[in-house]
Amino acid sequence: MIKLLIIADDFTGALDTGVQFTACGAVTRVVTRMWDGYDSLDSSVQILVINAESRHLSEAEAYKVVYDIATNALKHQIPYIYKKTDSALRGNIGSELKALMDATGVRLLPFIPAFPQMGRITRHGIHFINGKPVRESVFGKDPFEPVKCSYVPDIIHRQTDTEVMVIEQRWGIESLESKGDAIAVFDAASYEEILQIADRLNQMKLMQVTAGCAGFAAALPQLLELNGNVDPVPEVEAGLLVVCGSVNPITYQQLEVAEEAGFTRIRLQPEQKIRAHYWKTPEGARYLKEIYETVSENECCIIDTNDQPGTQETMNYARSQGLTLEMVRSSIANTLGMLLKALVNKGIKRTMLITGGDTLLGFLEYMGVQEMEPVCEMAQGTVLSTFQIEGMSYQVISKSGGFGEADLLIKLAERIAKGEKVPC
Repeated sequence: MIKLLIIADDFTGALDTGVQFTACGAVTRVVTRMWDGYDSLDSSVQILVINAESRHLSEAEAYKVVYDIATNALKHQIPYIYKKTDSALRGNIGSELKALMDATGVRLLPFIPAFPQMGRITRHGIHFINGKPVRESVFGKDPFEPVKCSYVPDIIHRQTDTEVMVIEQRWGIESLESKGDAIAVFDAASYEEILQIADRLNQMKLMQVTAGCAGFAAALPQLLELNGNVDPVPEVEAGLLVVCGSVNPITYQQLEVAEEAGFTRIRLQPEQKIRAHYWKTPEGARYLKEIYETVSENECCIIDTNDQPGTQETMNYARSQGLTLEMVRSSIANTLGMLLKALVNKGIKRTMLITGGDTLLGFLEYMGVQEMEPVCEMAQGTVLSTFQIEGMSYQVISKSGGFGEADLLIKLAERIAKGEKVPC
C-alpha cells in the first residue's frame, strides 16, 4: 500500500529522492511521465515517485501537471505527499508549490530547500551552493533554467503571490500555529537541523504535505515509519560507460578529470547529437559500429555531447538549422536515447552511467520502460537502479549534472570490479 507519494520535476531527481527510502528497506518505485496508473503497481509498494517532468514546462503547464498528480493521489487516499524540488531551485518552484497547495487544500506548506549533504544550505532565506548564493553559482549560468535570485521568497514570488515566510530558527516553527495560506521556507545548514525541523513538524502534525529536495526527504523514512528488508545489491557489468547529456560545469570537470585518468572519450559532432536521422544513414551506421567497438575494447568510456572548450559548434549548427535552445535540449536527449538503445541492442556489456535527467528519460522511453527501482547510492546523489524488460533485469547509474566531486567517475570505475558486487 502506498503511504507516500513524491512528485519530482525531473528523472534523476526522482531517483536520488526515491533511493533515500530504499536505503531503509521501504519498497520504492519510480515511474516515468509515461506511467499508466496506480492499478499497475504491486501491493507491496510503499513509496511511489512520479517524475512529472515539469522542469522545462511553462509555468501554467507545470502547475497543471502537479495539480493533476496531487488530485489523483488524494482520490487514491495516499496519506502523505512530498513535492520534490531541484536542490539548486531551478524550474517552476512557485507554480508547483502553489499547485500542490491548491490541489490538497493545505493552508500552510512547509518547504525545506536545503541539501547540506551536497553543500546546499539556506540561511536567512538565502540559498547557497558550496558557500555561494545560488545566483552567483554555476546554476546562475545554466543555459536552460538560470537561477536569477538567491532569496528563496523572491524565487517563489516569480510565479505566485502566495505569502512566503522564512523560518530562520527551528524554534520559530511555533509561529506557524497562527499562520495560514502561506509557504514556510525553513533555514537549514546541517542535516541535524533538518532532522530537528522534521521532528517538530511531525509533532505539530504538519507532515501530510511538505516540499523540499532529497535532503529533507532523507529524514522522512524514520518519521513515517517506512522500512522493510534491504535487498542485496545486484551484480553489475564490468567496465563503465558514461553517457553525458549535461552541460553543467561540474559534470564537465568530472569528464575532464576522467579523460586525464585514461577514460576513452567519444565526442559527438553537432549533427550526430541533434539530428536523429543521422544514425539511419550509411555514415551513421558505420560510426555506430565504431562506437560499439570502441566501448567494447575499452573498460572505461565516455560518450560526450559537450563542445570543445571555447567553442560553440552546437549552437552555431542549431542556428544554421533554425533550431531554438529548447529544441536543441530535447533533440540531444532524444538522440542519445536512441543511440543508447542501439548499443544495448548490439549487446554492449558495460555498466552505464547516465548524467542528466533528460538523457535518462530519453533512453528509457526508447527502451519502453515506465518503471524503475532505485537500489542504492554509490556516491551522494549518484544512484544505482534496476529496470525490467521482458523479464530481464538491467542496471543503470544516474547522476544529476550538478552533483559530485571532480574525481567521481574515477572512483566509480574503481568500485566496479569485474564480476564483483558493488558495495553501496
